[in-house]
Amino acid sequence: VGTYDICEVSPGPHLNMIIGANGTGKSSIVCAICLGLAGKPAFMGRADKVGFFVKRGCSKGMVEIELFRTSGNLVITREIDVAKNQSSWFINKKSTTQKVVEEQVAALNIQVGNLCQFLPQDKVGEFAKLSKIELLEATEKSIGPPEMHRYHCELKNFREKEKQLETSCKEKTEYLEKMIQRNERYKQDVERFYERKRHLDLIEMLEAKRPWVEYENVRQEYEEVKLARDRAKEEVRKLKEGQIPMTRRIEEIEKQRHVLEARIKEKATDIKETSQKCKQKQDIIERKDKQIEELQQALTVKQNEEHDRQRRISNTRKMIEDLQNELKSAENCENLQPQIDAITNDLRRVQDEKALCEGEVIDKRGEKESLEKERKSVGDNIVRFDNLMNQKEDKLRQRYRDTYDAVLWLRNNRDKFKQRVCEPIMLTINMKDNKNAKYIENHISSNDLRAFVFESQEDMEVFLKEIRDNKKLRVNAVIAPKSSYADKAPSRSLNELKQYGFFSYLRELFDAPDPVMSFLCCHYHIHEVPVGTERTRERIERVIQETRLKQMYTAEEKYVVKTSFYSNKVISSNTSLKVAQFLTVTVDLEQRRHLEEQLKEINRKLQAVEAGLIALCERNKHLEHKDNELRQKKKELLERKTKKRQLEQKISSKLGSLKLMEQDICTSLHIQKVDLILQNTTVISEQNKLESDYMAASSQLRVSEQHFIELDESRQRLLQKCKELMKRARQVCNLGAEQTVPQEYQTQVPTIPNGHNSSPPMAFQDLPNTLDEIDALLTEERSRASCFTGLNPTVVEEYTKREEEIEQLTEELKIKKVELDKYKENISQVKERWLNPLKELVEKINEKFSNFFSSMQCAGEVDLHTENEEDYDKYGIRIRVKFRSSTQLHELTPHHQSGGERSVSTMLYLMALQELNRCPFRVVDEINQGMDPINERRVFEMVVNTACKENTSQYFFITPKLLQNLPYSEKMTVLFVYNGPHMLEPNRWNLKAFQRRRRRITFTQPSQ
Repeated sequence: VGTYDICEVSPGPHLNMIIGANGTGKSSIVCAICLGLAGKPAFMGRADKVGFFVKRGCSKGMVEIELFRTSGNLVITREIDVAKNQSSWFINKKSTTQKVVEEQVAALNIQVGNLCQFLPQDKVGEFAKLSKIELLEATEKSIGPPEMHRYHCELKNFREKEKQLETSCKEKTEYLEKMIQRNERYKQDVERFYERKRHLDLIEMLEAKRPWVEYENVRQEYEEVKLARDRAKEEVRKLKEGQIPMTRRIEEIEKQRHVLEARIKEKATDIKETSQKCKQKQDIIERKDKQIEELQQALTVKQNEEHDRQRRISNTRKMIEDLQNELKSAENCENLQPQIDAITNDLRRVQDEKALCEGEVIDKRGEKESLEKERKSVGDNIVRFDNLMNQKEDKLRQRYRDTYDAVLWLRNNRDKFKQRVCEPIMLTINMKDNKNAKYIENHISSNDLRAFVFESQEDMEVFLKEIRDNKKLRVNAVIAPKSSYADKAPSRSLNELKQYGFFSYLRELFDAPDPVMSFLCCHYHIHEVPVGTERTRERIERVIQETRLKQMYTAEEKYVVKTSFYSNKVISSNTSLKVAQFLTVTVDLEQRRHLEEQLKEINRKLQAVEAGLIALCERNKHLEHKDNELRQKKKELLERKTKKRQLEQKISSKLGSLKLMEQDICTSLHIQKVDLILQNTTVISEQNKLESDYMAASSQLRVSEQHFIELDESRQRLLQKCKELMKRARQVCNLGAEQTVPQEYQTQVPTIPNGHNSSPPMAFQDLPNTLDEIDALLTEERSRASCFTGLNPTVVEEYTKREEEIEQLTEELKIKKVELDKYKENISQVKERWLNPLKELVEKINEKFSNFFSSMQCAGEVDLHTENEEDYDKYGIRIRVKFRSSTQLHELTPHHQSGGERSVSTMLYLMALQELNRCPFRVVDEINQGMDPINERRVFEMVVNTACKENTSQYFFITPKLLQNLPYSEKMTVLFVYNGPHMLEPNRWNLKAFQRRRRRITFTQPSQ
């Protein structure tokens, strides 16, 4: 490496002194040790790339180091490729990684980056530049127990966290005190606010109870109407039962009347026969009247009586004629009863239809209310979708005003285009999950996101001419492929890619119209670009090599893979994904169309229900009118029927009188007939009376039935009102439709007194139970609440918020203090485990370091230095030296001592570490360059004596020169480095043959 084509170095177990002229390759051996043990090029201070350490002109270099290990030697090989500046690693001839090599080297406590263990030529000056803190850290790593540096790091971390916790506790305590003081200032205002709130809460409870009281009043009225209706129903039943005997009596009288009329007809026949016989006898009497003079006087009297009778007969006949004329003017009595029965049946049928119609009206109104509620709900959902769409349009308007104006123009002028025109892609794309919007916005350029999509070239030219040329708007437009790409299948199934963490192609992440989807598939290949997860990023190299995908996405990055045209190499680049701005709003257009169709269907049903409701109302009016007409007709028929019966009775009575007056001879018969007529008249009168009573009872029954119907209608109205009041009361008290009414809303309690003052709000049951008392109490409480003016709710909110924050801060402060105590306890424990061994270690170093300086007639000390015992990151090792007796001890710095003095001090400090060192070897390169001969000789002696002792680590001492007559030890190994164009190749070098030739030359010299 560096200088050699090939070189093998076999060092000894103790001190190895490598000597050779400058430029022969001594430091190359040091570099080989560092690079072969996974050291970084910067450790040597010569180059920053590993390829620079390979001999110039060579394309590759190799370092192989064999390390002793009790479980078996470890052979580490590093092959360096200059062109790629890369290394290949092998352990015991088996390929491995640099990380494994570093772990193996660290396990042997080899630290090529620690200047206390590995001091290259170009880093000698930097040792003196090490700060006390850095020197302590290097010493801990080099000779301290494995846990010493770990304890030190833990202490520093604990101390840092302790400081943070102390600062946090202090800040929180101060902030807490300020918050408490601030809340105390606003406490009185908050109390006044809550006093007002208690009045407002009572007002709210009174307003909540008022509908319940209204409901209770209406419910009681409903119960009263219900009881009245039941009483009316019972009265109707009793009236119907009371009519049954009257009906039976009328039927019996009717039968009796028919019997009497039959007997009257028989008597009329007898009278007729008797009249004929009387007439014959009268003729005989008239003929004999002339002969009987004594009867003349009686005849005159009879004549006068006859004259009077004739006059009465004439008057009676005239009356009969008038009555008959009046009877003829009326309809036939026999047809009235069927008409009355028919009208009664029609009236009952109309009333049934009317009740059915009113029930249908109530059902229709309920259905209408239900549909209106459903229409309102659907309308609200459509408004919510429109608001989401407006958000997308607002973003477009704010960012691209010209594009937004073009969208408005397009919506008003769609009739100018022959084929479909899609609005900008960012408006038509609808993400299935807005979390994936970042992939689409990073994949599609912003120019195309705000581009209009056309299916026809002609339509696009018309659009651009109007928008760009006439309106001077800057917009973008693209044309969709003639053949659709929207449903084009990807070249490979997604199932093949799921093993790499891919879960979807870009096309499946959103919905869009067919022209837009076709354009994106054709130009952006969204059906070929998969989207992966963090798992994809972790194995991205394997994904690129195995899948040969040109583009792909992981959770937060976009990868583009290209193949070089010249070298056929795969080149990949990745960029971080930008945050999505336009597509984060998701609108389910399909659901919105479904809601619009649902709204149309609801409106259609509402129109049908309203039409049906109007028809039912018209039908109800018609039935009401018909009901009134039938009632009027029935009343007229009943009046006519009664009048006919009276006329018939009068005519019958007059006819009887007439016949009596006409035939006095039939007196006995007439008396019998009159008796029968009187009986018949009595019966008819009784029948008429019964019929009149029946009609009165029927009228009373109808009135009762009407009263019952009105009460039932009132009950229905009150029931509906109860339901509405119950619904309103539930809404006021936030009760669900199916939720049971709590007991506190049902219990009746005594009324509270009016002398209510600023006491806490009463329970719901304690509130008044009458509307007047509730209204009076509401007025009083509102007056009380209005007295509290000038109260700002934000002050109360801030007060409450601060109270919560004070409570939270108090709890956090308590937790922080517990955590701080825990950290202090941990620090105390770790400090004891770290500081005592460290002091002992520094004391040992100081003892050896002081002895070394004393042997050189100089003075030196090593101590553990810190300004503050609690600042564990400020602990350090301080080296103080004195090379002249007239001076004081001074700290070793790059400026106070000379270069030789610094070299001596560095070498002696390293020697002091030698016997305490845990590392397997130590390397020091040209440390004696700046020393004077005296110090160089003294230091060399100390190095030999110290490094050649038993149980010390291997030591590499590199120097370009040596003084004469230096002491050497049998345990040290001297390696001479010769290099030049005339040197033998290493594989031809034979040390034993060289020694034999040397001996032969020595033996032959005396004979000459």
